[in-house]
Amino acid sequence: MLRDIRINYQKYQLDESSLPSSPIELFDEWMQEAIKKEVAEPTAMVLSTCSAGVPDSRIVLLKEVENGNFLFYTNYASSKANQLAANEHVALNFFWHELERQVRIKGVASKVSEQQSADYFQSRPRESQLGAWASAQSQEVANRQSLEESFLEVSERFKEQAIPKPPHWGGFQITPTEIEFWQGRPGRLHDRIRYFLGENNRWKFKRLAP
Repeated sequence: MLRDIRINYQKYQLDESSLPSSPIELFDEWMQEAIKKEVAEPTAMVLSTCSAGVPDSRIVLLKEVENGNFLFYTNYASSKANQLAANEHVALNFFWHELERQVRIKGVASKVSEQQSADYFQSRPRESQLGAWASAQSQEVANRQSLEESFLEVSERFKEQAIPKPPHWGGFQITPTEIEFWQGRPGRLHDRIRYFLGENNRWKFKRLAP
């Protein structure tokens, strides 16, 4: 039965005496370890938005951590982008099962510059670039065939030429206001360390009960 499924976490621990002053530094350490340990989709994160009082979540891929901000890219006409336009406050969640860890982030979303979006777009595989033109993300489509026909149409349009960034596509950066590091421990006495911005916008941390 579902209620009988459980794992007794016991691989690592979080000790205040060894924590860095910046949560970004600790996040980078955990991310690099997830990559080194070959965790499946280490950059996958749950992005939660809230519009009109109704929360919504989906998994997106982290593409960069820059100046303490977490970046991802999407269609600016998508549901998530419309929700961000209505409410800039968001939550992110990373879960690395193999390491018995998760990171919970609260922050504020804003668009990155057009130049930064264009630079990243040019680094994407060609099929991903075509997909950004072919898909009206979050809009209803008649069937799979119509989507594939749209892809073929843009493939022909940009045949043997560089593909420009669509005007409706670009990046968001999440500026964190709170970051919690969760490390699974035996007996469900998990380690939880929450970093928050204190006076003069300096990071502080506290231990939370599991």
